[in-house]
Amino acid sequence: MFWPMLAIALGFLGIAVLGVLAIKVFLEVQRLGRQVARTTERINQAAEELETAATGLARTGETLR
Repeated sequence: MFWPMLAIALGFLGIAVLGVLAIKVFLEVQRLGRQVARTTERINQAAEELETAATGLARTGETLR
C-alpha cells in the first residue's frame, strides 16, 4: 500500500511543479510581449523622425538648385 500512495504523491508533486513552471513561463512571455510593443513604438517613432528629417533635407536640396 505504501508504493501506490508514494507514486500518487510523486505524480501530484510533479504536476504541481509543472504548473508553477508554466505560470513562470506565462509571466515572462507577457513581460517579453510588453517589451516588444515598447520597442516597436520606439522604432516607429524613429522612422517618423527620419522621414521628417529626410523631407526637410530634400526641400533644402531643391532650394540649392
